[in-house]
Amino acid sequence: MDRNDLVPIGELARRTGLAVSAIRFYEEKGLIQPSRTRGNQRRFLRSDIRRLSFILIAQKLGLGLLEIEAELSKLPQGRTPSLSDWQRISRSMRSAIDEKIRLLTLARAKLDECIGCGCLSLERCRIYNRHDRAGASGSGPRFVLD
Repeated sequence: MDRNDLVPIGELARRTGLAVSAIRFYEEKGLIQPSRTRGNQRRFLRSDIRRLSFILIAQKLGLGLLEIEAELSKLPQGRTPSLSDWQRISRSMRSAIDEKIRLLTLARAKLDECIGCGCLSLERCRIYNRHDRAGASGSGPRFVLD
């Protein structure tokens, strides 16, 4: 591996906009894997800039760390992911993102309806919980995202 392909943690932080502590967190989670110098300093692959950027974008899209970890595990270690590697991940994430969009759209519509009715109470709301029938099912919302 060419030494020019390796960057210190400070450079990685500067290029990604992440704090060094955040990079260490992602390292602890196994999302990136540095090598060590003889002086025990971390050195990251230049391609980890893309991996960390992917993590940030995926989090903004609402994916959790477990989902992100599952997708990143599909990328090759030790080499820069190719366009086809990223396209494969994109296809695999598409259905999860579409489902989140569906749920968010539904939640937005339901919130408008609930706030618009004026009661703001699931106990009294005739639309969502007539005769408190959801109470028998346990605590928490029952109808908002159905």
